[in-house]
Amino acid sequence: MIEERLIEIESKIAYQEDAVQELNKAIYQQQKQIDKLEAICTALINHVRDLSDAMAESSAANEKPPHY
Repeated sequence: MIEERLIEIESKIAYQEDAVQELNKAIYQQQKQIDKLEAICTALINHVRDLSDAMAESSAANEKPPHY
């Protein structure tokens, strides 16, 4: 009876270790995806800022002087 309980406990531990490894893999993949998305967001923010600056410079250069 004690041997059966030990085998059952060892089996449960083995399944738990496998589950933990699978969860770690999933978390690792999710973190990679988060890092990639953060990099994309940063690039988009910089691009929008550059476009905004360019538009501001362009509209200031194309403005008519006040005497017109």
